[in-house]
Amino acid sequence: MLRSLVLTGLGALAFYTCVPVPQRLPLNFHGIARWAPGIGLGIGGALGAIDQILQVAGMPILVRSAILVLLWLTITGGLHLDGAMDTADGLAVLDPQRRLEVMADSRTGAFGVMAAIAILLLKTTALVSLDSDRWFALVGAAGWGRWGQLVAIARDPYLKPEGKGAFHKAAIHSLWEAVPSLLLLLGWSGLLVGFHVISWQSAVAMALSGSTIALLTGAWFNYKLGGQTGDTYGAIVEWTEALVLVLATVLLR
Repeated sequence: MLRSLVLTGLGALAFYTCVPVPQRLPLNFHGIARWAPGIGLGIGGALGAIDQILQVAGMPILVRSAILVLLWLTITGGLHLDGAMDTADGLAVLDPQRRLEVMADSRTGAFGVMAAIAILLLKTTALVSLDSDRWFALVGAAGWGRWGQLVAIARDPYLKPEGKGAFHKAAIHSLWEAVPSLLLLLGWSGLLVGFHVISWQSAVAMALSGSTIALLTGAWFNYKLGGQTGDTYGAIVEWTEALVLVLATVLLR
């Protein structure tokens, strides 16, 4: 059991990030979406630590913020941003019957480029506007974004039987499977409050805003397309991260 958990965790790390994982290991990719919120906490924590180092080094907040967003993109290999771009191109098509065909096209259209610019710009400017609790906002955004993805996998129909995200849907069957990671995210915030690292008001604000944005983002894509694809899973992560950071500029002041 422990070996299976470790191999699944490493499989999630290999799939969702560019962190080197020994290829000789028999990695298990079945059900890795359950691990995604935890991976998000790790990504946000790493970015927060780098931000602290750059701040101590005297780097201006604008440069730090831009570097963090680029590192964020590098760590994930652009996996989720690519999905957000394909989703934007698909939603721009007026004919609903052609949307999935356009999303499957490897060529990026104008709407995909605009979506990528909007996401990266929102993340960067939001971080510039956060002069305190930046690490908390980073961890929360990355964690809740991936929790929203997990909920969408469990809740919504998958539109392409052989799509690149089909194996996620095949492994996740119930919303109850999103409960452990929900407790992880809430417990993480509660632990920080218990150690007086953040205020309970900040913890509650992040939990409410993060979970609400994550749920609404997934619900919106489901409403527009009638289900989800591997691309919309990535779009849920990216848009939730960006919007959580934007809202954090108001809630964490």
